[in-house]
Amino acid sequence: MLRLVPLALSLAALATNALEWTFVQNGTSGVIPVELITISPTLMLLYDRADGNPLLLPSGEKAWAALWNLETNTPTPLSSITDTFCAGGAFISNGTLVSVAGQPLETPGQPPADGRMGIRLFGPCTSPTGVNCTVFEDPENIHLAVTRWYPTGLRIPDGSLMIIGGSNTNTFYNTGPIAEDSIEFFPSRPGEEGSVRPSQFLLDAEPVNMFPRSFVLPSGRVFVIANNISMLYDIETDTETRLPDIPNGVRIANPFDGTAQLLPLSPPLYEPTVLVCGGSAADDTLPVTNLSTQDPATNQCSRITLTPAGVAKGWEVELMPETRILMESVMLPTGDVLLINGAQTGYSGYPSVSDADGMSNADHPALRPILYQTEMPAGQRITQDGLPTTEIPRMYHSSASLTAKGNVMVSGSNPQPAVVLTSEFPTEFRVEYLNPDFITNGFPRPVVVSAPTKILFNQSATLKVDIPQSLLRGPIKVSLMDMGYVTHAQHANSRLVFLEHVLVGNTLQITAPPNNNVYPPGPAWIFVVADGVYSEGVLVMVGDGGNPPRPAQGVKIPVTSI
Repeated sequence: MLRLVPLALSLAALATNALEWTFVQNGTSGVIPVELITISPTLMLLYDRADGNPLLLPSGEKAWAALWNLETNTPTPLSSITDTFCAGGAFISNGTLVSVAGQPLETPGQPPADGRMGIRLFGPCTSPTGVNCTVFEDPENIHLAVTRWYPTGLRIPDGSLMIIGGSNTNTFYNTGPIAEDSIEFFPSRPGEEGSVRPSQFLLDAEPVNMFPRSFVLPSGRVFVIANNISMLYDIETDTETRLPDIPNGVRIANPFDGTAQLLPLSPPLYEPTVLVCGGSAADDTLPVTNLSTQDPATNQCSRITLTPAGVAKGWEVELMPETRILMESVMLPTGDVLLINGAQTGYSGYPSVSDADGMSNADHPALRPILYQTEMPAGQRITQDGLPTTEIPRMYHSSASLTAKGNVMVSGSNPQPAVVLTSEFPTEFRVEYLNPDFITNGFPRPVVVSAPTKILFNQSATLKVDIPQSLLRGPIKVSLMDMGYVTHAQHANSRLVFLEHVLVGNTLQITAPPNNNVYPPGPAWIFVVADGVYSEGVLVMVGDGGNPPRPAQGVKIPVTSI
């Protein structure tokens, strides 16, 4: 059988299986997954803080990190020298997960130590159970140039880590000397060892500029959003160019946490479109004591295509069925975006506003997810059809991530500075999975029988697949994905590139992204999607797998991206 799959057909908004979803509770995490990262086909990495967690290290100390086993639904504690609470991070080109920054020292002489200059290296971990997987730290010799908390970590085209912004202390509004309005790199760029690049953009975005939402574009430049402003950043020239503001005064980034995603990149032009949903349109000049847990969040989603024509057109606004703050956005292999968790009113953090609900700055939990259908026309993209309601409020410090199994792990929630079990919004250790119906009911789904462990840019590779005959009536897509470093309503590095492909019988010939701007070199997951039903993910290394910084890889192609 010869089945050629033209890209235009594979991306068309054709009728596909309409998914029904189910929440399933299974297991307790032992730590609050403030940061949640997909590590392997069977493991998720959870970073937290140590205050009161029931999960213990072999020494008897409370764990502040763990590996979650997707098959046994149990955690294995991990040790870390410095405090990982509210850190950022990304995978780099050699497959190592780098976690940067963290919480200031609270109790001198007591672990964990001050995390604000911390750089933690994890993996690659090949153990299917997590046994003997460790976090490596050498704070004396490997550390940030300045103290940071609430920064963004972004893998850039040379495979290294760009570290953006943050604060140096506990704060609601990030202003003045406590704001770290700068950028640095790991490893440091030549001539910049121990130094940082000041950012006028981050200064202009005060006081709502922690965890700035950032994306590498196919041009190699970086798009950054904080508060209600955006910019284009050129790494090579250290140049910031302002772009259109988010409409209607809507602000994102912490503590007005909206969520953002780079929508799927498709050949041949890989035109980038960014989606921003939720956050708040509150006045950020008001004192925090004038803010309330009852202040409505925004129901606005807006998207902009980052081409010259798209920038000239500006942001396109759509409305969700309810207001949302603290919301996660999970890219699905289909290219749709699941919007989940959070609240309908209030702000991020714990008690800062005038009427904190217990310890929470937010109220009215959002219990039903929303699906954003990226390929539908405006006015038809946002739906809750087929999506269930959970009984568990997922407020500040909750998380959600796609797993290699193809479902969504939903965990955490802790709007207080320690473990508190008797609040309206208590510390939450219960883990849920949001399962599509083909997982819940065991329906036939594509299977990747075999795949290479490494694919080089602009080169072809072969997958052996088993696609049920019943699914061949609809479009086939091959999705190359980074599932992101999930924390505080952002999925840093989340990325989906649709691959060109040809299916002949059970052989799927794919072509890797053309270069390291379209997909920065590092680990990725391949999912095969047939008629809206997707396989489990297969882990591959994209690029040569060398240490950063890597030279340009692949071939230059004409792109319309700014």
